[in-house]
Amino acid sequence: MRFQRRYDYQRARCKDPTIIRKWFELVQNMIAKYGIHTDDIYNFDETGFMMGMISTGKVATSAERRGKPKSVQPGNREWVTVIQAINAKGWAIPPFIVVVGKHHLRNRYEGSSLPTDWAIATTQNGWTDNETGLNWLKHFHEHTNNQSVGTYRLLILDGHECHHSADFEAYCKEKKIIPLRMPPHSSHLLQPLDVGCFGPLKKAYSREIEHLMRRSINHSTKTEFFRAFYAAFQATITEKNIKGGFRGAGLVLFDPESVISKLDVQLRTPTPAKEDTSQARPWTPKTPRTINEADFHSEYLQRRIRGHKSSSPESIINAITSNTKALKENMHEMG
Repeated sequence: MRFQRRYDYQRARCKDPTIIRKWFELVQNMIAKYGIHTDDIYNFDETGFMMGMISTGKVATSAERRGKPKSVQPGNREWVTVIQAINAKGWAIPPFIVVVGKHHLRNRYEGSSLPTDWAIATTQNGWTDNETGLNWLKHFHEHTNNQSVGTYRLLILDGHECHHSADFEAYCKEKKIIPLRMPPHSSHLLQPLDVGCFGPLKKAYSREIEHLMRRSINHSTKTEFFRAFYAAFQATITEKNIKGGFRGAGLVLFDPESVISKLDVQLRTPTPAKEDTSQARPWTPKTPRTINEADFHSEYLQRRIRGHKSSSPESIINAITSNTKALKENMHEMG
């Protein structure tokens, strides 16, 4: 089933090769400046889940494809945020999961078989805030400090406000963590998690929720969420997907051209430059009768060939044929 999504102009802006090249120059400069080893390159971001909701908000089973699809939104509509970090060598930091609530007791989730190093935090709405962002950073340091090869760790992230509070920045400085923020609206191109991990994770989670519905489970609690998410996480946050994300983002191995070569969107500015319509409209060629006409036709054809993009080549072909005919006639007369 296809769902149409509005084209994201801001994302298109970040398909400007100049912006992308500057990003890779910045990465390269930071790696050189701080002597950062590949083993010490990390990416982190957060992604959200609605309790019981699959990625598109709808599901169509094989028996229902001719009818109206069911909304997969069983039970409550609580929001859950997962903060995830991955390392360029192919391993993941334990997730940091933010759920709705004022307090939480870990034994409420023991039935979901969560690993003991997974962190669970609460906020009033399940979203992250500055305090949560700082707590995650401490969680990150705890799980990466002893893994470090060099002195500094490079942490690639987006521009979310929770990721650049004063406390966040101070902690990074204290612990020799170098935060490097991607250009706005560019994570789909430059962020390893978006390139290699979050897509498969969301799809796997959707399948787990669909399984619940097929078993007539119509009330999704936090316990069901954790079970579904844990299964999806195990299936998709793998060494292969993590390394694929860093490779696809052009970071490891360092290969900016692998990203730039994928850029296929040409932006239209609000006030586009006026097109040269003399080249766009069809031209009916005539056999040149004089040297001046022959020169004019030759110059015109060169312009058409150089500027040819989307117009039909038929008139160019006809013009070349006419010029050839004229040359033959002139040669015949001279002979």
